[in-house]
Amino acid sequence: MTIFRIAAVAFSAFLTAPAVVVGSPTRAEAAPYVPCPAVKPLVPPPAAPAPPPVGPGDQAVGGDSLATTGLAIPAGAPMAPAVTATSWLVADLNTGAVLGGCGPHEHRTPASVQKMLLAAALMPRLDPTQIVEVTRADLQDLDPASSLMGVVPGGRYSVESLWLGLLLRSGNDAANVLARVGGGSAGRQGGVQAMNDEAHRLQANQTHAATPSGLDGPGQYTSAYDLALIARATYAREDFRRYIATRVAQIPAEEGTEGFAITHDNTLLDHYPGTLGGKTGFTDLARQTYVGVAERNGRRLAVTLLGAETAPLGSLGEAAALLDWGFALSPDASVGRLVTPDEKKDDHPLVAGKSERQGTGILSAFSLPVVLGLSAAVVLVVLALAAGRWRKAVRQSAGQPAGRSGRDRVGSEP
Repeated sequence: MTIFRIAAVAFSAFLTAPAVVVGSPTRAEAAPYVPCPAVKPLVPPPAAPAPPPVGPGDQAVGGDSLATTGLAIPAGAPMAPAVTATSWLVADLNTGAVLGGCGPHEHRTPASVQKMLLAAALMPRLDPTQIVEVTRADLQDLDPASSLMGVVPGGRYSVESLWLGLLLRSGNDAANVLARVGGGSAGRQGGVQAMNDEAHRLQANQTHAATPSGLDGPGQYTSAYDLALIARATYAREDFRRYIATRVAQIPAEEGTEGFAITHDNTLLDHYPGTLGGKTGFTDLARQTYVGVAERNGRRLAVTLLGAETAPLGSLGEAAALLDWGFALSPDASVGRLVTPDEKKDDHPLVAGKSERQGTGILSAFSLPVVLGLSAAVVLVVLALAAGRWRKAVRQSAGQPAGRSGRDRVGSEP
């Protein structure tokens, strides 16, 4: 019968249709491991607790080639320079292309580069002209030997002056004050929570702040990839670019507060061509850390590195070497990309598993509801045809002419 032939052809086409994964896909496997070019430190670093592992869903954020604890560089590219940093990344801030990295998603301790996350979180919230009074609580838990802007209890400073003290002198005192003011009724801890909220918004999944300054705290980590996301967010702001590139700033006197000058600490400003600014960091646990940006011929590259040692090059020398390597690459070279806040959090490449390839069967090609729905439709057609043939047979056995309805005609022989 024609209808049965049509149903058979349709169902056969359904069974042999190309597989389309609509169920739970399998994540792409990690990139093949290639050791990072490394320089053995002249003095072994002190022992440190093992960082937590990276979750499977976070390893390939930005591209499958970044899902490695080792080296990721473009095919055919010259080998990256050997450094002491245990994790690093070079990225184009204009295009979002990741040019290369070493263990890009691995958890590392940030030190003062965490202050960039404080800026990303609170610069949009705070009025730079607001005058803030420093409290004793802002300073009571700070080591006088640590890096400080130099504010005093009862002193009054503009928010802009505090940002300059944070970024030029890596002021831990400025970080505490800004976090307290930006944290609103929740105080300093509210500022830290804002930092973690911003990290989540940026999809900086390996980043967790415990202190606003980057001084070591429980469970405080970041990654080279996350720092590039944070750098992209901060360098998109005109005020941040202006602060971070300032060589010398005059902190004006306020009522009851003397003015003073601060100078930029150790960055590549005036030492590496095209440097737009940078942020250093150091603790015994984190070792040397650095985030910096330089521009040449319209290309704006960021370098982030964690876990570097002071010799032979130090974090600044290693950053310069990595920037040189990045600028020497073709503008279209990449191993991944910097994700953006507005894209889906699980939007990275997938691969089909063994049961999800073409021609492996109906259940691997379609979701179960689709299979059941189409199967039910075929069954209903067959039942309707059977009922029509039965009614025709009854009429004929009773001596009645066959009806001329569409239903009977559809079920007739050709």
